[in-house]
Amino acid sequence: MLPSVYATRNQNWLPSIFNELFDDDFMGLTPAKRFASPAINVVENEKDFQIELAAPGMSKSDFSIHIENDNELCIKLEKKEDEKKSKKNYLRREFSYASYQQTFIIPEEVELDGISASMNDGVLTITLPKKEVVVKTPAKREIEIH
Repeated sequence: MLPSVYATRNQNWLPSIFNELFDDDFMGLTPAKRFASPAINVVENEKDFQIELAAPGMSKSDFSIHIENDNELCIKLEKKEDEKKSKKNYLRREFSYASYQQTFIIPEEVELDGISASMNDGVLTITLPKKEVVVKTPAKREIEIH
């Protein structure tokens, strides 16, 4: 049997760790400087690839999407705090994107000019259409014997 002093001391460590983790001064970063990376799904269909980025509370104006070096898809997110909303006194704030950037290598079979993006219900979806595969049938030709 454990002494009651050990049991009491052991039960108290958990709340102090959570207080330290969720304190505004965690790692010297203010809540505005901390951010989480959005969750991302990458889906391959028969005709395209889709990148789905979970961005609740974000609008399409918070994003910048561009192609670099003809094979890199860059997604940037920067959320600027509204003056009215910045006066809130958060007791706990877990969803805050100050800035975020991620780059994906675009597969060779993607038609670069057809890439599109849409924002719906807090999910940014980027569609990368595949190039149309043209299957050539081998030509058959008779060779005359001389």
